[in-house]
Amino acid sequence: MTTPVTVAGKVFLIFYGLLGCAATILFFNLFLERIITLLAVVMKAVRERRIRNSGLLPPGIRHDFSAYSLPGWKPSVYHVMLILGLSAITISCCASAMYTPVEGWAYLDSLYFCFVTFSTIGFGDFVSSQSAAYKYQSLYRVANFFFMLMGVCCIYSLFNVISIVIKQVLNWILEKMSCLFCQRCNKATVLLGRRNAIRPGSKSRQARTGQLSDSDGPCDSDTEGRRLSGEMISMKDLAASNKVSLAIMQKQLSESANGYPRTVCGSSRHNGFSGGVGALGIMNNRLAETSNSR
Repeated sequence: MTTPVTVAGKVFLIFYGLLGCAATILFFNLFLERIITLLAVVMKAVRERRIRNSGLLPPGIRHDFSAYSLPGWKPSVYHVMLILGLSAITISCCASAMYTPVEGWAYLDSLYFCFVTFSTIGFGDFVSSQSAAYKYQSLYRVANFFFMLMGVCCIYSLFNVISIVIKQVLNWILEKMSCLFCQRCNKATVLLGRRNAIRPGSKSRQARTGQLSDSDGPCDSDTEGRRLSGEMISMKDLAASNKVSLAIMQKQLSESANGYPRTVCGSSRHNGFSGGVGALGIMNNRLAETSNSR
């Protein structure tokens, strides 16, 4: 096991590792892309043969089939995961069959070494090529290099595909949980709306509200029906009704200040004093009373 000893060697290893690891990851990603491209070509050819054997594809468009049938098509992520998994298992089994007689390990230990090495975990409890001499040593090192390279590529690509599948599963679980919580929130909103709904008041209050609505103009039938039905008023309806409620409140304040409803002072309009609301209405009513008494 070769390791750097000097300070210069350790510093060089740090900078070389930054570039080397980045280039290795790029190589693994390109390997995965080429695997997906190869699988797409093979699966397209299999699908073309299947459709042609079924008689659904005319023989005249054989050369244009790839562009005609599947533009931008890629194989399923589950198919890629299955093929990469089978490839990793095949390479691990073949490598273990080589390590068992050469290194003197048990077959299960060889499989364990293949997974730890191919996944770049590297515990160091099993290390190959540590004996002083091997039979066919050069051939063994070449085969060791080939199995490690192909095994790391397959395992790394398999990890990427598994991460995509895990992401899809997590998105599906979150979507189901969000739908479940939305249903619970809707139920809670309905119960809260029934509990805190605006209920119709007494008969006298309803009659007074009816008089005010008749005297001040037509009201919103949708909002009023929703209010009387016990359904909770939305913020949009509340903001729209506040404009009318403010004028009604000012009118009620004017009537309470005068001590009687403003309808009895109908002659004030003939005396030249307009009604108005709020403080201006109170002042106009007082001036109307003074003119009437005179």
